[in-house]
Amino acid sequence: MAETTKKRKPKPPVTESLLTSGHRACAGCGESLGAKLVIDAAGPNTIVTTCTGCLEVFSTPYPESAWRVPWIHSLFENSSAVAAGVEAGLKALGKKEGINVIAQGGDGGTADIGIGCLSGMLERNHEVLYVCYDNEAYMNTGVQRSGLTPFDTHTTTSPSGKKSFGNQHPKKPLLEIVAAHNIPYATSATVGYPADLQLKVKKALKEKGATFIHLHVPCPLGWVYNTELTIEIARLAVQTGLFPLVEFKWGKVTRVRKITRERKPVEEYLKHQGRYRHLFASEEGKKEIKKIQAIADANIEKYGLV
Repeated sequence: MAETTKKRKPKPPVTESLLTSGHRACAGCGESLGAKLVIDAAGPNTIVTTCTGCLEVFSTPYPESAWRVPWIHSLFENSSAVAAGVEAGLKALGKKEGINVIAQGGDGGTADIGIGCLSGMLERNHEVLYVCYDNEAYMNTGVQRSGLTPFDTHTTTSPSGKKSFGNQHPKKPLLEIVAAHNIPYATSATVGYPADLQLKVKKALKEKGATFIHLHVPCPLGWVYNTELTIEIARLAVQTGLFPLVEFKWGKVTRVRKITRERKPVEEYLKHQGRYRHLFASEEGKKEIKKIQAIADANIEKYGLV
């Protein structure tokens, strides 16, 4: 008897990411994962500007590029200004319809060096999505503190020691600063929840005006943790209340991610990271952990996260 063969279902097409593999990011890099999720959610009809920093260095070492969309390198401070110029040029040529413009920068290039250009872009309400990749320090130049470095964090310019427990400045409230510009949409997101991030990218790109995503991206090198823990650590930042996931529309909070069932003490987040190791070494350090818990508790109360 002749053998009968079953018809096989056709395999779905393999979709290659718009940020290709083979770039030079560190193993476990939250920023590379975040950039991949952002650009794949945006799609191929996208023009990207990226300021100097880790993302620029590891994804575009001349003459190579990991980006499969048009990509422009800007100075440290002006990714938002360059993107605003791209958007204005497309509109002047009658070619903006159907094309996304995304500006990108790290926490230093956004909250510190580039905050003036960012504010101008938001004020003029350019149809640009700005994504801040927040790894909480200037990682590319040696792990120096930035305006988004958390309280009591050890960095090379806020070292822990006999006279200090690390960075003594609170993390700058970047999302609230941006939302105060009364733009159509501003939100926080994390690589710990990829579907939520990509949904927010698509939501932002549907708006006819300036939009912003504050994206939390853990850094194994600067935070000093095992590379396989990136997603777990990213989620713990949310589950402790240290990085709330909040959406703003026209300056008003419209949605938050509740953490009622997932809520964890801040120790669960801090203990995996070498940048907080000093806090567990003494009774005085453990008192500092209580201060960090107070920061998380204040976030939870402010946004009604439980």
